[in-house]
Amino acid sequence: MTLRKILIVDDDQKTRALLKAYLEKNQFEVRLAQDGASFMQAFERYRDELSLVILDVMLPDTDGFALCAHVRKHSRVPIIMLTASADDTDKIVGLELGADDYLGKPYNPRELLARIKAIQRRTGQDGGAPPRYYRFQGFVLDVVGRTLTDPAGDEVKLTGLDFQLLKYFLEHPGEVLDRNVLAEETRGRDLGPLDRSLDVQVSRLRQRLNDDGRQAALIKTVRGSGYVFSADVVTSHA
Repeated sequence: MTLRKILIVDDDQKTRALLKAYLEKNQFEVRLAQDGASFMQAFERYRDELSLVILDVMLPDTDGFALCAHVRKHSRVPIIMLTASADDTDKIVGLELGADDYLGKPYNPRELLARIKAIQRRTGQDGGAPPRYYRFQGFVLDVVGRTLTDPAGDEVKLTGLDFQLLKYFLEHPGEVLDRNVLAEETRGRDLGPLDRSLDVQVSRLRQRLNDDGRQAALIKTVRGSGYVFSADVVTSHA
């Protein structure tokens, strides 16, 4: 069974509570620590059960770098470090000590979730077999049956391209996806400089999802970059 237990150390109580609620909503089991001492106790207790460690750099009794070095000495569990510093030196030091990823504060919890899922894919923690169901905003996509049902339980008609595009968005929630990447993944080719076919396809998918108003809420346009699927996504095998 895939381990999904995450240990988080952050000295801000509000941040800890928000992260715990958000990640538990996305089917992770979360353990919290408020300083280095409580982190060390929790790490020793849960070390063999952890799928990820999230370390805040600034702590009242130590720093995230020391904790990163200790974790890496005793475990290969993936590590994400969080910092409010804009100095690249912190990022370099963390990565040299064995951190797998780095995220600056303030950050969007969806981006943190996307990075966690990316680490899971790279390290094989995603369970091997891909999930069958993707749930978001009351919709359910069944990738085996290739069907989409809306919040009322009615089936939404999708073309093959609709399905491929939606599936790719749901596999990368919270990530800004370049237009050429989306075209390559769904059509097997790059876009020409005047090719608007992908934008037409996104517009059509928005209509399928009732997301085609002036301010799209599910698939948002990131000007100059591409698109981002902004809803929370929960996956399951059954």
